Amino acid sequence: MMIQKNYRELGCLECAEGAGLDFDFTMAYQPIVNVTTRQVFAQEALVRGLDNEPAGQVFSHVNEGNRYRFDQACRVKAIEGASKLGVDSFLCINFMPNAVYRPELCIRTTLAAADHFGFPVERIILEITEGEKVADVSHLRGIVQHYQQRGFLTAIDDFGAGYSGLNLLAELHTDLIKLDMALIRNIDTDKGRRAITNGILQVCRDLSIQVIAEGVETPGELTTLQDLGIELFQGYHFARPAFQALADIPVEAYGPFP
Repeated sequence: MMIQKNYRELGCLECAEGAGLDFDFTMAYQPIVNVTTRQVFAQEALVRGLDNEPAGQVFSHVNEGNRYRFDQACRVKAIEGASKLGVDSFLCINFMPNAVYRPELCIRTTLAAADHFGFPVERIILEITEGEKVADVSHLRGIVQHYQQRGFLTAIDDFGAGYSGLNLLAELHTDLIKLDMALIRNIDTDKGRRAITNGILQVCRDLSIQVIAEGVETPGELTTLQDLGIELFQGYHFARPAFQALADIPVEAYGPFP
């Protein structure tokens, strides 16, 4: 296959094929929607076991010795699956910042996969999981800048749930952030959560950073977040992750037409 040739030329074949991993996995996809345009903005690739086991079960096999190979294999599987499913929106792929040693080397497999499967690089969003503690923020800033220079969009996932919060955002200047579900849960009845979210949104407006609210489950949460100015949403209110497939979104989930 041409993809194997490309990876061999880049020295990344073993990473792409998950060499050294004693387990296998696949992907589910969950939509991120724009409620203003009533269209799918992106699909997030989420790790699953081969029999649809949850991500936690797969991650239990990841350790210091195989983290890099796992991270690289995740990117390839996400792109391959999205291409086969005909994803025509953005594609969100989580990456593990502590698995990236030299961004110019670690991105080669991703570029080769995008080229082979015909998925445009400019429609790939690489998400940093804030829940993974990063000791060297300057190194992470270099990773984000390199990815942006190569044409990728970048995002901080689970924003508000991790270790650094606004300090991390000030250092990284990603293109998007995803508000953690713990921050927006019951936001329609919680004045404190509304105030905090509104403050984050003001910062993001000043920095020209798009905001996605993830984990939205109820019409009340959706309406409140819309009133605060958010347009991009992800969560069970719209669709659960679809195993190796794209989910159907009920028309009524978007709410009434304006």
